[in-house]
Amino acid sequence: MNEQTKFNELQQKAIAISNEVKKVIIGKNDIIDRLLISFLARGHVLLDDIPGVGKTTMALAFSRAMNLNHQRLQFTPDVLPTDVTGFSVYNKDTDTFTYKPGAAICNLFLADEINRTSSKTQSALLEVMEEGKVTIDGITRELPKPYIVIATQNPIGSIGTQMLPESQLDRFMVKISMGYPDVESEYAILKGKQNRNPLEAVNEVASAEDIVEMQQIAEQVYVSDDIYHYIAKLAETTRNHEMLELGMSPRGSIATARLARAYAFIKGRNYVVPDDVAAVFLDASSHRVILSPKARVNGTTVENVIDDILKTVEIPAIEEQ
Repeated sequence: MNEQTKFNELQQKAIAISNEVKKVIIGKNDIIDRLLISFLARGHVLLDDIPGVGKTTMALAFSRAMNLNHQRLQFTPDVLPTDVTGFSVYNKDTDTFTYKPGAAICNLFLADEINRTSSKTQSALLEVMEEGKVTIDGITRELPKPYIVIATQNPIGSIGTQMLPESQLDRFMVKISMGYPDVESEYAILKGKQNRNPLEAVNEVASAEDIVEMQQIAEQVYVSDDIYHYIAKLAETTRNHEMLELGMSPRGSIATARLARAYAFIKGRNYVVPDDVAAVFLDASSHRVILSPKARVNGTTVENVIDDILKTVEIPAIEEQ
């Protein structure tokens, strides 16, 4: 099988994953595609939304469609770091310590309401996300591949929540909000829930090995020097914009490039165009910037500022191949 055939085959499997999840999550096609792109870019996702809009269901649908081993942990205030990473237990019969894996040791980990637990437990999860491995009692264990974290947080101000520091938010490749469904979508949800569990309709259309291959192929998508300069200029503009007091970090620029590659792959191209960058820039930057007092007084949103930046920065002239 030649490279182009393999590329096309995996791209079609990626689209099939998206279509399976769309059977369950009604009216949120754009959100589903954005999550899938993040996974293919080897990123972790922060879902910032109110309870009950389908965040957990979407994670379960993805795990089923991709045939991934998944775990879920509710991050209440009493959750300990060892609940996430695991711990060693002494076995008196063998006179040795046995490792008991934590909830995060799986392919797809759903960290529910991460902003309700202690800072120490949050840090334990973020370390696992960053390193791709856990070290217990001096022994390092690699996490299974692919490794994906979907963390959810309730809106700041909800009972029992605390804000994640900027340094922790920066570890997530994207931050996405699902929002309420429209009337027709909610009607379809209610009707679909009447006699069966909608997750039963989701078929396995890919494997863990397929996901790893998709990630590898997405990494090989070509990015020209002009595109790299475009991303750098976008990042620089966030750092100098009068409506922002904190601009996007270099980690955000790297995330933008990786997401643009994955977006191009989903679209069936092995090269990145400026539209790919524009399509992913908000997801990569919204949680990495902070509005200035002037913006907050004027009622300006992060979305308004990012849209203005995309319109201001000169778009490189790159012809589609």
